[in-house]
Amino acid sequence: MSTTQTHGKTCPECRSRVREHGAEAVCTECGLVVAEDNLDRGPEWRSFSDDETDKKRTGAPLTRSRHDRGLSTEIGYRDSSVRLTGRKRRQITRMRRQHNRARISSKSERNQVYGFTEIRRLVGALQLPMNVRDQACVLFESAQNEDLLRGRSLEGFAAAAVYATCRTATVSRTLDEVVEKARAERDELTVAYDALNRELGLPTGPIDPREYLPRFASQLDLPMAVERCATKFVEAAETQNLVSGRNPSGVAAACLYAAARECNEKVTQRAAAEVADVTPVTLRSTYHDLQR
Repeated sequence: MSTTQTHGKTCPECRSRVREHGAEAVCTECGLVVAEDNLDRGPEWRSFSDDETDKKRTGAPLTRSRHDRGLSTEIGYRDSSVRLTGRKRRQITRMRRQHNRARISSKSERNQVYGFTEIRRLVGALQLPMNVRDQACVLFESAQNEDLLRGRSLEGFAAAAVYATCRTATVSRTLDEVVEKARAERDELTVAYDALNRELGLPTGPIDPREYLPRFASQLDLPMAVERCATKFVEAAETQNLVSGRNPSGVAAACLYAAARECNEKVTQRAAAEVADVTPVTLRSTYHDLQR
């Protein structure tokens, strides 16, 4: 903010010419500082890598996918252009190691770090949105606070948290798809999911076969007309009570197959069954029931 205002272009003392130098207006004869401007008129963002394309006004946002909400600091690695002596390099390595140890103060935090890391990996492998990642981490933390992890597999609970979040957030992922990408066995996942569902009272209901239709139609390269027709077949299946007690992904595949035949699109039963991860026999059973 300006502390003095400049009146005209002459010095008020000696009437000589005033010259602006940086943030100051200085008389060229007597050296009187006529005015000064302490405003920083540079950019409000700060970046240490690429000021032109990576403009940052603040640090990283808070995230529930980190045990410390992303507030901790890290000791990075040196720039390749900076040369350090062997003693200095060893000192920084020890500092980095001790700093990483200090970030995790208990076994509970260590388990949380491992579980969150597995959840982030699994969410990336399944190509799930970020809100599923954060909700799964919150669910894993709730299970840990309820002491549900004792004697059970951390990988199983991480996978179960992702699967349960998909169920509650109406994201279509089958159990087999999660097991395929997870580092846990199917039994470990189902045991952990049952514990989550029983102890935490998850709002999980039956999976709607409609949730699978867009993804299966995309994998089979079917047009929107077939997908809309398959939605009608799902409604007919619900009216005939064909959905209850059946694999919802298999019902969706059978409805897509029936819609493709009605729209004269070439799709084999085997191809439709493969995208739903069911057998052709399962698909044919639902398809024949739909034709009655």
